[in-house]
Amino acid sequence: MKNYRVALLPGDGIGTEVLQAAWPVLQAVADKQGFGLAGDWLPWSCDYYLEQGVMMPADGVEQLRAFDAIYLGAVGLPATVPDHISLRELLLAIRQGLDLSVNERPHRLLAGVTGPLRTEKTFDILCIRENTEGEYSGAGGRVHRGGDLEVAVETSIFTRAGVERVLRYGFEQARLRSGKLASVTKSNAQRHSMVFWDEMTDRVAADYPDVEVTRYHVDAIAARMITHPETLDVVVASNLFGDILSDIGAAIQGGLGFAASANINPVSGGPGMFEPVHGSAPDIMGKGLANPLATLWAGALMLQHMGETAGAAALMTAIETVTGAGAGTPDMGGSLSTAELAQAVQNAL
Repeated sequence: MKNYRVALLPGDGIGTEVLQAAWPVLQAVADKQGFGLAGDWLPWSCDYYLEQGVMMPADGVEQLRAFDAIYLGAVGLPATVPDHISLRELLLAIRQGLDLSVNERPHRLLAGVTGPLRTEKTFDILCIRENTEGEYSGAGGRVHRGGDLEVAVETSIFTRAGVERVLRYGFEQARLRSGKLASVTKSNAQRHSMVFWDEMTDRVAADYPDVEVTRYHVDAIAARMITHPETLDVVVASNLFGDILSDIGAAIQGGLGFAASANINPVSGGPGMFEPVHGSAPDIMGKGLANPLATLWAGALMLQHMGETAGAAALMTAIETVTGAGAGTPDMGGSLSTAELAQAVQNAL
C-alpha cells in the first residue's frame, strides 16, 4: 500500500474552516481506494506572525520538502498583518522556494451549478499561469520614502528558462486535451517582456505542430472568456495576467467558492501545493458560510498529481453528485454549512 504524507497549512480566516472540513473527505477517499494519507498540521499564519515575527520558520521551505504534497487553506488577515507581508513571506516564499513554476486552475461548471453567463454552451478552460517570476518577482524598490520626490520601481523579470518551461507545460496539456492553446501577452504595449514571450511561444510551438496556437492580448481574451468561453481550452499567461484571467474564470464558473488550483514543478518534481484561491474572507470567517468545494477540488488535483487518479476521479464524481442534487452553501443558493457540504460529499463517495 502506498502511503503519502501531506503538510496541512490552514492559514488564516476561512482557510482553517475549509481545510478542516475537506481533509476528512480526502482521508475517506484514501480509505476506499486503499492508500495511506497522513497529514501534519502546521500553524504558519498571520497569528503565527504576530507571535513569532515571521510567517513561517527560517527553514520552513526545507521542512516542506519532506512531504509528498502541501494542502493550503488561505493566507492573509489584513486587519492584523499587511497583505504584502503575509503573501510574500508565506505563499510566494513557498512557490518560489520550491520552484513551483506552474499554477494550474481548471474552470468549468460543475453539475447543477449555474454560472452568471447567459449561454447554453459549455466551457472547460485550463488556465496555466507562470508562478515564480514575471510581474511578481519582487525586483525593485523605493527611494525618498515619504517625500515629494518619492519613487517606486517594480521590475518584471522574464527568463528564457522560466517562460519556456511554462509554455512547454501548456503545450503538453493542450496535446492531452483538444490540441488548442491560447498564449496571452500585451506585446503591442510591452515591447520587451511580452514580445519576448511571443517569440518564445513561436519557438516552443515549432516542437508541437499538432497544437493550434492563437495569440491574444490580455484585454481581448478577458472579454472572450465572458462572451465566448467555449472557444477556449488551454490558456497560458504570465504571473499577473494569469492571476487576473483565472479570477475571471472563477467568476464564470460560479464564483470563487469553486476556484481550485495546483502549484507544481513539472520539471524537477517535489511536493506541489494545492489550494483554493478564494482568499481568507475575514468577513465570513467563523460563521460556517465558506464553500469547501474549491478546497475539495484542489484535493482532487493533489491526488491526481500524486498518481492516485482513481481517487481523484471518485472525489470529483462525489462532488458533482452533490452539486447535481442541488445541495450547497449560501453562495450557491443552498442552506448547508461548510462542514455539512463537505460531509455530503463524503457521504456520496
